[in-house]
Amino acid sequence: MYDLVEEEKLEDGDTESNYQYSPERAPQDQPQDQPQPDHHPSCWRDSILQLKEGLSTGAVQQQFDQLYRKRPGLTMSCAKLPQNISKNRYRDISPYDATRVILKGEDGDYINANYINMVIPAASAVNRYIACQGPLPATCSDFWRMTWEQGSNMVVMLTTQVERGRVKCHQYWPNSGAIATHGDFQVSCVTEEGKSAFLVREITLTHLEARTICRPLTQIQYMAWPDHGVPDDYTDFLDFVSLVRTKREGKEEPVIVHCSAGIGRTGVLITMETAMCLIECNQPVYPLDIVRTMRDQRAMMIQTPVI
Repeated sequence: MYDLVEEEKLEDGDTESNYQYSPERAPQDQPQDQPQPDHHPSCWRDSILQLKEGLSTGAVQQQFDQLYRKRPGLTMSCAKLPQNISKNRYRDISPYDATRVILKGEDGDYINANYINMVIPAASAVNRYIACQGPLPATCSDFWRMTWEQGSNMVVMLTTQVERGRVKCHQYWPNSGAIATHGDFQVSCVTEEGKSAFLVREITLTHLEARTICRPLTQIQYMAWPDHGVPDDYTDFLDFVSLVRTKREGKEEPVIVHCSAGIGRTGVLITMETAMCLIECNQPVYPLDIVRTMRDQRAMMIQTPVI
């Protein structure tokens, strides 16, 4: 669990966060031994039984608390450069230099985002993600530039714009039927539909310097999930994860996933999809290994136990 401190008001009138996450406990930043996978058809069931036992004894909680939040030896220097500090929503949530998304062009190459690749060995597949913070007013154009350059056709949003009076994410998309311009990109929201738990928006992204090129993409927003909490209804969340999986099927481009900081709810979504894929392939599911793999690619992924 993390405490939020300090809020600043930007010049354009939008109240945006510049909080700092303060962990209650300092983890032991040492790599943990990983169980070796067993590919027997029943091994995923066995792993779930082991997980259940670990939860009942408290061993899983203890092991989670001991996981390193940041991989030892990986730097985050680019995020601390003077020209980039204002592009970070939270002071201490920064991307690793080794896995950060590097923007092209002359307008700066920095955005608070990391590539995260989750390997599903039995399926010979890799689920590719970009985990990033919720855009600020000044970084919306960078967000759409990243989306365009990476060829991403799906954005998964796991927060509302405002929670408990604090701005968690700037509205980087227009209302249904409207058009907005962010830097070199024109964003059109063609449709918006869904239910109380989540919305699906069909968006068209156009590069203004090459108007003949328009790209469709889908934004899926889950709204019934408070920060530092759990989804209000687990069945709605499972339906949401299934929808994400269906829409990404057959596509190799990375799915962009964000909440506010791009570590908590973002990490849970990636964990859930990874676990579902492993179960389908009759592979064991070790949630702590999944968390460790994510933290090797973006620091502090998942703030509270999801198991």
